[in-house]
Amino acid sequence: MRQVLAAMAGPGARPREDQAAAVAALVEQRSRVLVVQATGWGKSAVYWAATSALRAEGKGPTLVVSPLLALMRDQIDAAARAGLRAATINSTNLDAWDAVFDGIAADRLDVLLVSPERLGNPGFARRLPSLLGSTGLVVIDEAHCISDWGFDFRPDYQRLAKTLLGIAADTPVLATTATANQRVTQDVARQLGAQTLTFRGSLARSSLRLAVVPGLDALERLAWVADALQTIAGSGIVYALTIADTERIAGFLRSCGFEVAAYHGGLEAAARQRIEDDLRRNALKAVVATSALGMGYDKPDLAFCIHVGSPASPVAYYQQVGRAGRALDDAVAVLLPAETDERIWAYFATAGVPDEARVRQILGALAPGPQTLMALESATTIRRGRLEGLLKILAVEDVVRHEGTAWALTGTPWTFDAERWRALGEARAREAGLMREFAAGRGCLMRFLQEALDDPAPSDCGRCSVCTGRLPGPGAQPGAERVEAARVYARGQDVVIEPRKLWPAGVRRKGRIAGCKEGRALAFADDPGWSDALLPLFNAVDAPASQAVLDGVVAVLARWRTSWGTRPVAVVPMPSAAHPLLVGSVAAHVARVGRLPLLDALRLEGPLPDADLASAAKVAALDQALVLQPGVALPHGPLLLIDARYRSGWTLTVAAALLREGGAAAVLPLVLHQAP
Repeated sequence: MRQVLAAMAGPGARPREDQAAAVAALVEQRSRVLVVQATGWGKSAVYWAATSALRAEGKGPTLVVSPLLALMRDQIDAAARAGLRAATINSTNLDAWDAVFDGIAADRLDVLLVSPERLGNPGFARRLPSLLGSTGLVVIDEAHCISDWGFDFRPDYQRLAKTLLGIAADTPVLATTATANQRVTQDVARQLGAQTLTFRGSLARSSLRLAVVPGLDALERLAWVADALQTIAGSGIVYALTIADTERIAGFLRSCGFEVAAYHGGLEAAARQRIEDDLRRNALKAVVATSALGMGYDKPDLAFCIHVGSPASPVAYYQQVGRAGRALDDAVAVLLPAETDERIWAYFATAGVPDEARVRQILGALAPGPQTLMALESATTIRRGRLEGLLKILAVEDVVRHEGTAWALTGTPWTFDAERWRALGEARAREAGLMREFAAGRGCLMRFLQEALDDPAPSDCGRCSVCTGRLPGPGAQPGAERVEAARVYARGQDVVIEPRKLWPAGVRRKGRIAGCKEGRALAFADDPGWSDALLPLFNAVDAPASQAVLDGVVAVLARWRTSWGTRPVAVVPMPSAAHPLLVGSVAAHVARVGRLPLLDALRLEGPLPDADLASAAKVAALDQALVLQPGVALPHGPLLLIDARYRSGWTLTVAAALLREGGAAAVLPLVLHQAP
């Protein structure tokens, strides 16, 4: 332990009592060990020291299951500092898998890091039995994820519990986390086994100054972050709840002159690594990130974490702010609660819960034999993303499996565990309630987090905004000029609608989609520039658009027309069951300003399909509901097709196909709001 700590942290580093005890339990007793300690305590030093000792005894390599690529990259570097040879197998290095497995077979590697998703990969699964047979130690990092109660419930972590924890009893297992309340701790220990040794310490972070700045609207939050970056020293992370928000916030901060980058799971691995490295060497003032940059990212001098919007639980919040202040005496963690928080929490809380009726549809479709994903989508009419999520849950429960490119039943019966999902829903509702209380600032913020995570010794910190009455950065309100700059920026952004490329299988139209061109939307998702103007229009009784919205649409057209090529020759409103006055007012205004004819070319003859249907079913239903008006004469040039909202894109795509079949050369979609 002393040797590893000296290599990692310098010759003066000395083991903590629980570090040495955990290593002894793993190496001497071959125990199963759970370590729940604050970020920066030195949990990774436990498994590097245990690995070093076990390898010196001639044991096999350590298998580390780690949830994020960023975390694995840092762990490989840390292992090297500890004198260990480490490699990773993940979705970005398929070409290196054979070389890595050859290195293990030749005893040239001390550590193999994998993501939990690899356990569901058929190619990796075939190699897993021999790998586990030679493993000297199994490490489950961020172990709160193997619990149903963990804030970041991931089905593949459930597969992990069933697969890895069934290994030989004399193979030691170490599970580590900084973010587990008592319920999660007990659940993880139960899965590890009855004889699990748990080392749990205080979760207080003396270097962190926590603060909450409530009551800001969307534009004020943007402005507050910019003012804060002007005044807070060092570099840090600005967390947002959605990918769209990371791009939007980063764009505004760049317009203010700050060196920042957006970071989320939609970026290529090379781009994410470059951003991580730039932040680590302080080439960036901040990274605006989703939770994809969180667990395990190692930058000891990270000076601040600012949350634009609240995570869904104190566990998630504590985990993310834990990135800051690991090697500093003073770091700032600020929460800017948002009015949209609870809606986003509700979406993520239900996204991973199986719907019993839909699962029965899938099982029924698979009963005759294996089916491809496309065939299942067609048979069940469940949209692709939801279908893939349900199949993953069923695969973890060993109800279905991959057979080549198809899915098949395993013969294991499936039972809907209503009690399990009800309890999970109740737990997440309680955690959301705790976040509401935290955001309200009822008592010391650090003590609140400690109590929420069942810390054995909570106490007031004397440093947070509640204890001191002081707020960091610009204080309670950003500058008025910065708020206006945020408004101008937000309302000046182009929201591009990418057209659908191919018709889904099983509909009457085939192949490539022609004629529906790139479009524009006034706003995307929770757009801070337009939310206050658009939400009343969508949430109230149908009414014409306000003058501000009409002016915004004209501004979008003015920017867009430089890329038209050929100017539109007419305006066509989409027939709308929910918002006919709204759509009609926008179409009439655009026609009047552009001096274009307004053509009532389409009509509804049936109900529009449910938004959650699969693409083929949705297109088939739209083909029945949407028709060209009899006798309408369409000009040959491009048409502007105007609607209120854009979700899957199939409504506008089918409408554009009808207009093309009626003689239009092309169709340019223009909508008020694009949903994420």
